Amino acid sequence: MRLADRMNRLEIESAFDVLVKARALEARGRSVVHLEIGEPDFPSPAHVIEAAKRALDEGWTHYGPPQGLPDLRDAIAAYISRTRGITVSGKHVCVVPGGKPIIFFPMLALIEPGDEVIYPDPGFPIYRSMIQFLGAKGVPVPLVEERGFSFDLDVLRDSLSAKTKMLILNSPENPTGGVIPPEDVRAIAAMVKDRDLIVLSDEIYSRIYYTPEAPFSIASLPGMQEKTIILDGFSKTYAMTGWRLGYGVMAEWLVDGVNRLMVNSNSCAASFTQRAAIEALNGPQTGVDNMVAQFRQRRSAFCAALNEIPGFSCRPPAGAFYAFANVKATCMGSNELADLLLEEAGVACLNGGSFGTQGEGYLRFSFANSIENLLEAAKRIKAIAGKWQPKAG
Repeated sequence: MRLADRMNRLEIESAFDVLVKARALEARGRSVVHLEIGEPDFPSPAHVIEAAKRALDEGWTHYGPPQGLPDLRDAIAAYISRTRGITVSGKHVCVVPGGKPIIFFPMLALIEPGDEVIYPDPGFPIYRSMIQFLGAKGVPVPLVEERGFSFDLDVLRDSLSAKTKMLILNSPENPTGGVIPPEDVRAIAAMVKDRDLIVLSDEIYSRIYYTPEAPFSIASLPGMQEKTIILDGFSKTYAMTGWRLGYGVMAEWLVDGVNRLMVNSNSCAASFTQRAAIEALNGPQTGVDNMVAQFRQRRSAFCAALNEIPGFSCRPPAGAFYAFANVKATCMGSNELADLLLEEAGVACLNGGSFGTQGEGYLRFSFANSIENLLEAAKRIKAIAGKWQPKAG
């Protein structure tokens, strides 16, 4: 027996490969500053943990509905209605184990071989992986550093065709930290609202932003709610990555397809974590606010430190917790440079090229670490800057 051919079209996230290498170095006694993994370094809120304990004591240890517990779906609907300025109800919500199923399931339900899917480049690798797995044609559209890592709208417009069945947006974005400006969102909506396609709007970092206003959801524009799948969840906002709880908000006709895929794969998300998620949404939000405030401080300090390194240039991100540093002036390939930083400086980061061809020449650093460790990482990198010869200017 061997794996089916389609398995060769699935990719993995390079962060976990880098983590394995870093752990191996640590096992040999090396000190490593971990800036590769994209998860908040804060504890889950205490009141959410208490709600989970209470749910276990109350017997929330059995199957729930595949679509999610009605109380949680209603709480999510109220939150989305309030934050996106639209009207949704629990019948539009699917609760799933983590955010990725809202990439996986809607694509399985909607995309046929030969269909075209537009996605950001650089972008979250699972977008490309799922497109390939389904035998569809991926159409990467570059994110432009000079535009705050938003799309070149002319390129996006030219990439649309009669075969385009899905457009993926991610704002705030992984790996760049870019936020699509409201005027760009409006322009994108005008391009697609009369087309037979659906928008997958990955808003998993929606609460982690440094702009004066919250990121603008395309679902909030006239005619776009029915055409948009909102992906969000609890992992990033509430530092609940290990709880595996995400959700999608979508038209009722698509909910049925996602529910059937849940029945055939996971049955349901864990009941006691769903009870805790209600507390996360409805309880105190001070933990979220404090976390974002600390990320803001780290962002300023770390990007400033990176900009002091010869050959490095880093625009402060508008959202998420990633610094996407331009290292083209080092004259080294991104993968080679990332390996050098790990081996010689003990700094674990990600090769920008692993996020798409447009990521070549960049490194992604997660600043989900203490300011002390972030500044130590920058110090270590600067100490080995003699290993490359930066281009003048």
